[in-house]
Amino acid sequence: MGRRILTVLLLTGSLFAAPARTSGPVPEHAGNLGVGRLIADQSFVDLEGRPHRLSELSAKQGLVIAMSSSACPISKRTLPSLVALEKDLNSQGITLLVVNAMAGEKPAEIREQLKTARLTSPYCHDVDGALAKALGARTTAEVFLLDARRTLRYRGALDDQYGVDYSRERPTRRYLADAIAETTAGRPVSTSATSAPGCELDLKPGTGPATAITYHRDVARILQQNCVRCHHDQGVAPFPLDDLASVKDHAKSIRRVLTEGTMPPWFAAPPKDGGPSPFANDCSLGSKDKADLIAWIESKDRPPGDAADAPAPLKFDGEWTIGKPDTIIPLSKAYAIKASGVMPYQTDVVTTEFGEDKWVKAYEIIPTARDVVHHVIVMAHPPGSKIVSGGAENYWAIYVPGNSARVFDDGIARKLPAGSRLSFQIHYTPSGKAVSERMRLGLIFAKESPRLEIRTVGVAKPLIRIPPNEANHVETKTQRVPVDLTVTNLLAHMHVRGKAFRYELIHPDGREELLLDIPRYDFNWQLRYDFKAPKVFPRGSSLRITATYDNSAGNRANPDPTKTVRWGQQTTDEMMIGYVEYVVRLKR
Repeated sequence: MGRRILTVLLLTGSLFAAPARTSGPVPEHAGNLGVGRLIADQSFVDLEGRPHRLSELSAKQGLVIAMSSSACPISKRTLPSLVALEKDLNSQGITLLVVNAMAGEKPAEIREQLKTARLTSPYCHDVDGALAKALGARTTAEVFLLDARRTLRYRGALDDQYGVDYSRERPTRRYLADAIAETTAGRPVSTSATSAPGCELDLKPGTGPATAITYHRDVARILQQNCVRCHHDQGVAPFPLDDLASVKDHAKSIRRVLTEGTMPPWFAAPPKDGGPSPFANDCSLGSKDKADLIAWIESKDRPPGDAADAPAPLKFDGEWTIGKPDTIIPLSKAYAIKASGVMPYQTDVVTTEFGEDKWVKAYEIIPTARDVVHHVIVMAHPPGSKIVSGGAENYWAIYVPGNSARVFDDGIARKLPAGSRLSFQIHYTPSGKAVSERMRLGLIFAKESPRLEIRTVGVAKPLIRIPPNEANHVETKTQRVPVDLTVTNLLAHMHVRGKAFRYELIHPDGREELLLDIPRYDFNWQLRYDFKAPKVFPRGSSLRITATYDNSAGNRANPDPTKTVRWGQQTTDEMMIGYVEYVVRLKR
């Protein structure tokens, strides 16, 4: 037992073993997935009501069937690739058929997506799942290659450009294109089956025992408490989870993210002694809630229960969750976001026009196109100060998915000096459709002078050097604490090679205290960890931060495992910053 725990510590920098998670496509056993077998001549009706058979579409040189969705993030990012594929297939006499097996998606939204993308191939909204079941489809991103005699030659991912937790500018493996070339040449397909990361399709009844847990009485309430604040029609999440149809569509995805521990997004290891979490914003799912959700998803009938038992629906009225702002500051211009690939960080600078210092009680950042904004760091620069791109600035406001607003406690505010410039460092992520984005920052000012000012300092190590092909490279930085600090929260920042992060306080007497352990850092969720009660860092103590990086090919998000990686602003570079937020008592 001791040896196993030690191995976990060496690999992750943590005493808590995080579960493995889904990333990009991997080869699979073709024989277990029907490759080489005849696909039945399934009939179906397309989105326009026209009847078809698979034999009709595959009669010339073959047929590619692409599973899709109007809401699944990976499906949306893959859509431009399907449009390009459509043209390429037409030139080879191969037909493209797009199939959407998400029954809860709205036809109007599907039609709008197709119109915008200019995809003209036959499209089947497979509401009853008959076509998807005939194929044995597993996710919304899976593709199937049938030859002219309907023999399944390949199934799996289109390519490796997108995974559950990463995006690339272009693919490094083109699985479908290679399979088409080999099939057309009459050769065996070298890679004939892979996994296809996407939203899991729920086409088979559960095999678990019957359950007394019902959707309306139990599941809807668990989702309301833990998920719906983001997963609603106007929320930051890609699809709603506030009705039975949507929950059934995404049931297998829900089970996966619960099992892998990626949802709800909370990555701090639990206390070693099994005690309560020290963090006020701990949104991890309770063990009973998790067990009940999984039991309902895996049950044979997923009982809906009595609709009269349903909770009152949550209301999300108004554009601003903080209330009407006293002032709204937009970016200096709109930014053109391309449809696919990745984009470098953008920096936008706006000069405020306040003639006096302002005390900010609350802020909120609202993008005009939420699904292309990954995160935003806002810095405030007083007049005369220099804006340094890519440094370890002390952030003034921050936006990450599910955390776009902040309301400070009574008597606490953040200072915005008169005439300050605000710099927005923005990470845009293409989502399958070219859009224009110009976010806004809303501010509410304190009605009276605060007792405490909230500030942020970044403990950084700019001289990091991460060797190539290294899966567990560790960097540390120790910073002396010059005065007593009353700390309210911590936030770790690395890029896509970031693997684990830890904060430790070394007290003046030498005693070491673990403050925050993130055994599986996730670049997609840069969370703030708010202490339930402020933590005092005594004068003369030291803060030690430890970061672990994965610069190996095993890290699917890694843009280049052969590169020695150093500090830099872009995601292809790396950073190591431990942000510390603290309060200072103001003189009256």
